[in-house]
Amino acid sequence: MTDPTAPAADRRRWLQRLSTLTATACIGAAFALASGLAQADPARELRIGFQKSASLLVLQKAQGTLEKRLAPQGVAVKWVEFPAGPQLLEGLNVGAVDIGYVGEAPPIFAQAAGARFVYAGNDPAAPATEAVVVPRASALTSVADLKGRRIALNKGSNVHYLLVRLLEKNGL
Repeated sequence: MTDPTAPAADRRRWLQRLSTLTATACIGAAFALASGLAQADPARELRIGFQKSASLLVLQKAQGTLEKRLAPQGVAVKWVEFPAGPQLLEGLNVGAVDIGYVGEAPPIFAQAAGARFVYAGNDPAAPATEAVVVPRASALTSVADLKGRRIALNKGSNVHYLLVRLLEKNGL
């Protein structure tokens, strides 16, 4: 885990290494899944759900290296973009995608709602990458200032969980 008192450059390098490992694990799982698809049906398509926040998957998509690796096995790759983890998991739940990468909270919310899926891998939580943001000139300066306010968030997302934890921690 990154030390919040470490210099920003050290924290960024740690998060970049973590992101690289996470994307590599996701791509490795996709490759393994596709290999199984190729053996079962040589004209198969691997549908990968992704979010713009998964920057290494976005880079992988742009470079097309996964497509090049799977083409000889007769597996096409289809990238399906979702706005956030909860929607991606719903896509997985209804069969619109075969594999995807989301943060730590959306699977908990999805499984609580009855979604059925299998974890192919995981990575440690990175709470330093999430924050509550307000306009620079806002009168809000602490979590306690949120009492009685409206807050925009994506229901069932990591930021939903972050907000719940912050409100609990601050007795709200």
